[in-house]
Amino acid sequence: MRTFDLAPLYRSTVGFDRLFSMLDQVSGFENGGSTYPPYNIERTGENAYRITLAVAGFAEDELSVETRESTLTVRGSKETVQKDEKHDMLYQGIAARAFERRFQLADHVVVTGAASENGLLHIDLVREVPEAQKPRTIAINKGTKIIEAVKAPAAKAA
Repeated sequence: MRTFDLAPLYRSTVGFDRLFSMLDQVSGFENGGSTYPPYNIERTGENAYRITLAVAGFAEDELSVETRESTLTVRGSKETVQKDEKHDMLYQGIAARAFERRFQLADHVVVTGAASENGLLHIDLVREVPEAQKPRTIAINKGTKIIEAVKAPAAKAA
């Protein structure tokens, strides 16, 4: 597996720390390359997306979805199960571990809702580009009016 050391770039650049932090997160250095819980990211429309996480065994009150700046954080924590005298666990193969999964959101992407269904957590996102930043077409007028450049007076030779 390849690992990249971005430390020299931190020392020699100013203002790009967010970019390098994003590169670290994408490469999996910050969370140790954790793959739990598995997830899908799909495009549901031109400006709509859905993140689906497999959170089987977690109730809605054991999950939290939070956005801060451009980071979406999903956390899950199971309450500790008290020993029941009627039941002895012979084998526990279902993971009940806590998790935290972070997603970097692009500019103007906001979370519109979250729903838990059949052991899957669906998080809907939409990209809302402000009107001022949307592309616009400039009409070209047909006319005979020509705009001439104003020439600066030439310097006289001495």
